[in-house]
Amino acid sequence: MEISFLTIFPKIFDCYLNESILKRAQKKKLIKFNIVNIRDFATDKHKTVDDKPYGGGPGMILKIEPIFLALKSLKLKSRIKSQKSRIVLLSAKGKTFDQKMAYRLAKYNHLIFICGRYEGVDERVAKYLADEEISIGNYILTGGELPAMVIADAITRLIPGVIRPESLKEESFSKLKTKFKEYPQYTRPENFMGWKVPKILLSGNHKKINEWRKKHSK
Repeated sequence: MEISFLTIFPKIFDCYLNESILKRAQKKKLIKFNIVNIRDFATDKHKTVDDKPYGGGPGMILKIEPIFLALKSLKLKSRIKSQKSRIVLLSAKGKTFDQKMAYRLAKYNHLIFICGRYEGVDERVAKYLADEEISIGNYILTGGELPAMVIADAITRLIPGVIRPESLKEESFSKLKTKFKEYPQYTRPENFMGWKVPKILLSGNHKKINEWRKKHSK
């Protein structure tokens, strides 16, 4: 799978995408991250990517032209027309992201995330360029980069070979746990400052342990 991020702040992605599980997934060539600087597609000498909103109002709006040109270039480079692809605009008015959506998006070959900034993005991007709009919650962030990385992280974990299948099956919100959250987990030491691990988990009785886990997966 390939995931592309359209942004005006490309350095934001450097650290997170190159650590831990995401780094290992790239080394295994299970996923490829592509950072696209929208400013590279601005048509004026000042690399302008935003402008004042028509009708007045505070703040600035990201322009459609550089975003359109960035998508056009990306499609040509990656031959996206022959792939199963999806263009997503990160937006406060989008559908709220959840695990079910993560499973759906993980089926695509190429995902393109358009990261908004300032007061928003020209509405024609949502109407004519993006396939859907997604939000990660009912709150406002300064840009779409963090939501894009949150979604990319959730999706990457579902790619075969990135995480052990047995680990995914017992996670909260997995397909087998649609209505339940993951059960509590403990590790050594058995007793820390008087805070003890439940005795049932130390019993070795797997039937009883499974019953306990099922009871606490709510």
